[in-house]
Amino acid sequence: MSWAATAVGIGLGWRAAVWFAAVALAGAVAAAGLRRHSAAVAGAVIAALLVGAGFAGATALRVHAVRSHPLAAVAERGGHVTLTAVVVDDPRPVRGPAGGSVLVRVSLRSMDTARGALDVGGAVLVFAPIDGWQDLLPGQRVQLRGRVGESDRADLTVAVVQATGPPTEVGDPPWHQRAAGHVRQRFAEAASRALPTDAAGLLPGLVVGDTSDLPEPVDDDFTAAGLSHLTAVSGANISILLGAILLLTRAAALGPRTTAAIAGVALVGFVVVARPSASVLRAAAMGAVVLLAMVVGRRRQAVPALAAAVVALLAWFPELAVSYGFALSVAATAALVLIAPRWARRWQRRGWPRAVAEAVSVAVAAHVVTVPIVAAMSGTVSMVAVAANLLVAPVIAPVTVIGAVAAAGATAWVPLGEVVALATGPPLWWLLRVAREAAEVPGASVVVPSGAFGFAILAVTAAAAITAVAVRRLRIVAIAVVIGLAVAWIPLRMLMPGWPVAGWVLVACDVGQGDALVLDAGDGSAVVVDAGPASRPVDGCLDRLGVRSVTAVVLTHLHADHVDGLPGVLHGRTVEQIVTGPMRLPTQAYEQVRTLASGAGVPLTSVHAGQALTVGTLTLRVLGPTLPAPSDPEDADDAANDQSLVLTVDTVAGRILLTGDVEAAGQRDLIRDGVPLTADILKLPHHGSRTTAPEFLRAVGARVVVVSVGAGNTFGHPNPDILRAVRETGATVARTDLGGDIAVSRAGGGGVAVTYRRGTIVR
Repeated sequence: MSWAATAVGIGLGWRAAVWFAAVALAGAVAAAGLRRHSAAVAGAVIAALLVGAGFAGATALRVHAVRSHPLAAVAERGGHVTLTAVVVDDPRPVRGPAGGSVLVRVSLRSMDTARGALDVGGAVLVFAPIDGWQDLLPGQRVQLRGRVGESDRADLTVAVVQATGPPTEVGDPPWHQRAAGHVRQRFAEAASRALPTDAAGLLPGLVVGDTSDLPEPVDDDFTAAGLSHLTAVSGANISILLGAILLLTRAAALGPRTTAAIAGVALVGFVVVARPSASVLRAAAMGAVVLLAMVVGRRRQAVPALAAAVVALLAWFPELAVSYGFALSVAATAALVLIAPRWARRWQRRGWPRAVAEAVSVAVAAHVVTVPIVAAMSGTVSMVAVAANLLVAPVIAPVTVIGAVAAAGATAWVPLGEVVALATGPPLWWLLRVAREAAEVPGASVVVPSGAFGFAILAVTAAAAITAVAVRRLRIVAIAVVIGLAVAWIPLRMLMPGWPVAGWVLVACDVGQGDALVLDAGDGSAVVVDAGPASRPVDGCLDRLGVRSVTAVVLTHLHADHVDGLPGVLHGRTVEQIVTGPMRLPTQAYEQVRTLASGAGVPLTSVHAGQALTVGTLTLRVLGPTLPAPSDPEDADDAANDQSLVLTVDTVAGRILLTGDVEAAGQRDLIRDGVPLTADILKLPHHGSRTTAPEFLRAVGARVVVVSVGAGNTFGHPNPDILRAVRETGATVARTDLGGDIAVSRAGGGGVAVTYRRGTIVR
């Protein structure tokens, strides 16, 4: 009830939370009248409803405070502001050859106004250049200046700030964060000295959740193999930690109170070092409840501990209610304590060895209950996850224990940690090998519907699978449900068009949170507009389309989510030219692109508004940018979106308008200049963020609007208000996060056909 109340408030707004509270209170009053019939049941219902009402009311207040925050007014104008804030988490690098920036979560303390400093709180997300930001530690007080934008995130983030330079360090981080940073830095150094690159990046992720040095291909392999949870520190790590402490204290004949105190101190220390992610917080809270039960002499029960952990965390961190990571963590834990033991006992009775039954039940139960959430988030399901997890299970505990000893040793003396880390080499090799081989299995990941529909389909399937194992009488019904879904789904898939769709003119590749668009240039060649945030997704998209010759790669602007996949476009293909806009900033990104072009022997050119670029059978007309480029490199990040190339191209399906990340200021300037914006197909600017002007959408008047956006992204893209504005123009919306790759082709009668690679056809 607390989870539902909080999620409703954050997801639907404070008014919805108020309604939820009112309905819950009314339900509690109604239930009170039934107490004489069943006091126990009525009491439980009343308690649940009152808790839900309380959480809904608290969430309404929080959400209203975020919406009315003084920084929100600045965000609406897109103005600059100076803020004082405290760093909440380690800066997270934006990966890729043109990265050069980090994402930092901060907690606001004050903001400068015309009347002086105003003391305010709130969560703020900062995008910043890497210089001066990458070494900040949680708890460090800093002052920063940047351009404020509205947050599209579906949480309690007040605003998003694009920092214009390095921060001013106002205060040192607290001693415990300095100590934690010291442990992480020394451990990473020892691992890098002792192990090959892939293993050195993986070990800190397995032990303390530090994935800053994890190579991108390894991360991709672990995701495809269903092993990515191993680098998200969770209950397994804490169970190993507490288990080791309990064994040592039992050997020392210490009492339960002393044991719980020692374990509690170790638990707090581990959370600080590993950082309080959703899975760490859930596992730590559950562990704390178990330790408390040990002190008071109560029987330790996992389900009450999990429930108490969830309620406590939602009260303190309400944004967890809309976190996929938190949902995955809680669901997996519930499966391990409620489902896996029963399955293990059932299979043991059928003659399975105990160790095998327990290992298989854990892997299968966790996979079954998390599949619907993973599908909703990413639109894919790993078919090799159970097998991969079974294969690596024997090495997880040893590598975690040895890694923890290596971290402790490196903290005292790096060479000592280096020697200990050498022992993790063989198990890490096995982990990497299993992940790589599993990821390369044909059909390792299958595409399924994402979002609410995907969740519903997979949830029904998972429930049927659990029922089939648990209840013999309902087994036939459960099997019938699964068969029915298959009977409905398989013919539908067979009737769906193949890929690529015949006669496609534009494909928006599903590259996650970024842009990569492909235009058919005739004779098996293509024009690629932007390359996405990573090499593998765009490379795979072009492979699926059979593109081996690229007449031009057009980079609308030099942000990482548009250019970091460039090596994937160049891989195994003939590329005739790379084209950028007039602004060569950020400098580091441009130099990386120039280096890649030079290394591949591909000419690098630039175009500006008013030019036309003829490539193959296509002519791309450059409409923008029309705003003047900044002269100061420090303003490059602020201006890069509005310096995006804006292009039109005429095809048999109609005119296509490609917009990069141009924002409201750039869009309005195009309208003022009388630029011909009318088009049949529009690539929605900036992944559907709040920065699109409604008058721009009306000026384009598109029949189809394509949104290139990552599933489950942390920015809240696409913004619901912008989607509403698009639909008010009468356009059909197609989103990569919901359907994967999107193909646009000509339909009968002069219409436009939109086909998702996952099968949906929209005319």
